[in-house]
Amino acid sequence: MKGTGILFHVVVILFNPLLVFAVSIILFLILLYRKVGLGVSLTAAAFLMSLLSLGINGTGTVLLETCRDHTTLSLVFASFFIILMSILYKETGLVDDLTRSLGGFIKNSKIIVSVLPAVIGLMPVAGGALMSAPMVDAEADKLGLDDSKKTFINIWFRHAIIPVYPVTQFIILTAALTQTGIDALIIRQILVVIVMIAVGYFIGLRKTQPQKADSTKTETNPKADLKLLLISFLPIIITVFLTAALNIDIAVATLVGVITILAITKTKTAVIKKTLKNSAVWEVTLAAFAAMLLKNVTVSSGASEIIGTTLANTNMPAIILLSVVPAALGFLMGSPSAAVALSVPILAETVVFIPEAAGLLFISAYLGYMIAPTHLCLVFTAQYFKSSINRSFKYLIPATIVSMIAALITYLIL
Repeated sequence: MKGTGILFHVVVILFNPLLVFAVSIILFLILLYRKVGLGVSLTAAAFLMSLLSLGINGTGTVLLETCRDHTTLSLVFASFFIILMSILYKETGLVDDLTRSLGGFIKNSKIIVSVLPAVIGLMPVAGGALMSAPMVDAEADKLGLDDSKKTFINIWFRHAIIPVYPVTQFIILTAALTQTGIDALIIRQILVVIVMIAVGYFIGLRKTQPQKADSTKTETNPKADLKLLLISFLPIIITVFLTAALNIDIAVATLVGVITILAITKTKTAVIKKTLKNSAVWEVTLAAFAAMLLKNVTVSSGASEIIGTTLANTNMPAIILLSVVPAALGFLMGSPSAAVALSVPILAETVVFIPEAAGLLFISAYLGYMIAPTHLCLVFTAQYFKSSINRSFKYLIPATIVSMIAALITYLIL
């Protein structure tokens, strides 16, 4: 009997929800840092936590509930079509038309190096800053910028617009996990985005002077450039309009965006097959589902309640929890989606996710990710410009701090 009692206590300790949660997150971090995809890493963590805390039957129940959930299905299909649209932009050459037409319209080097990364940023491909880096490089040379400042400008302006861009997996995931409207999240990021643009200009471009236009350059055709710009931008315009103006489900809106690309470019079957074979399509889609599964498992296992009670006993203000926890996770993981996926269940029992709280959690995770050494856009851009990431931090960190202050002010007053 005594041995049985000891065994019982050992089992209780081993399968304590908080311990299981910790072990699962450690597995997730190990997989992530070993370059395993976000989707696979999240799925492995969710299943490990579920099997250890809920058992096989409980895991089956949570999995079935997650698969049937309308919010989950909308998120998964939206994520699938968003990444599909992003890759099709590249595979069909439509992104080249977009950058070329913008270059025909814009002559000021300061505007080019700030606008072009932002426009390319509307296509949220992992490491996609490389798409804008070549043109930024050429125009930044005209402004006399060094490699570390080129890195900062390409990274900062690529990401500055994302917090108010409704067609990105990160904001859709945050809205789904916190049960907050996308429009409510966007409204609370307007001040932050304005500050991000202003601080990006102040730190990166304020003291530079563009060279005079080269009179030997071939003249452009404004009408042809405008037509090309409108055609190449049309899938994004339609998707955003359907989502923001007509309030159509994001999954449907992004599907229409994909269909628009296929119609405009008359995409060949071979290109579609190549796109569907791209592992990024399925990795992003799996990550969307796994994030919802992880949240549901954390709640069902009781880990969320235990963590929430522990945090509540610290009497720490909500503003601290909502800013520090997601920002730290974003920095450690180099992924805003992963940071939100973990932050929401961790804080669910402590914080009520009204729009103010969801908005601060959203932007905190994003800003933490911005300066993460594992942030792919930062790593690839630094490699392209042959610049040390540490040298770019002297611009990135002050800009991030100022932006975070704007986020905290927004939380307090809006």
